[in-house]
Amino acid sequence: MELFLCVIGMVLIVEGLPYFTFPEKMKELMRVVSEQDDMILRTAGAAMTLLGMAIVFLARGGLGYW
Repeated sequence: MELFLCVIGMVLIVEGLPYFTFPEKMKELMRVVSEQDDMILRTAGAAMTLLGMAIVFLARGGLGYW
């Protein structure tokens, strides 16, 4: 549970930093994203999810010694 809470905290930090440092650019980015086709967003989301899972798998020693 401690690791889970640390991960959630880190996600919130990473997600919040762009809004804190560049609010006007984030508004522009949200406008651009809202105009994208749903399939592009789904594909990007799936790719990021798979990449994140692969990173966690490898970081946790999923392949033993590389």
